[in-house]
Amino acid sequence: MADSPFQIRPACDDDRRPLALVFAAVAEERDGIATEPPVDIEARAASWTLDGTLVAVAGGEVVGSIHVGASTHGFGEIGMAIARERRGRGVGSALMAAAIDWARAEGLHKLSLGVFAHNAAGIALYRKYGFVEEGRRVKHYRRQSGELWDSIEMGLLL
Repeated sequence: MADSPFQIRPACDDDRRPLALVFAAVAEERDGIATEPPVDIEARAASWTLDGTLVAVAGGEVVGSIHVGASTHGFGEIGMAIARERRGRGVGSALMAAAIDWARAEGLHKLSLGVFAHNAAGIALYRKYGFVEEGRRVKHYRRQSGELWDSIEMGLLL
């Protein structure tokens, strides 16, 4: 299934649990998102904000998502999670392009995100879509291991 085609569509209520499962799997890796295990799948599924969430679906399964949290100030904050076996296969690019289109259609003037400084693949993806570094939060995230990780703040004017 890792090479099967995928589609991007808005998330629906039936996607809540699959979204939470992908999120939990990415959290288990402990290096791509701020959340670390354990993830309460049922609680995460119940609280998922579907408005502004787009999913990548392959073979009937959710394999990734991107969420644009639109603020009342005209910008949107991006969060993304992609199943490990789907990375490097165009899913992130397709989700990012769809999120930018969604944000423009919603009348947002800017997208922003934070990415761990060691996440070279993520940074390259964001730069590919025109995001620029706007700052760095030094030793911003305390990890369960006790390490303190930097976050690079990036933005894209739409």
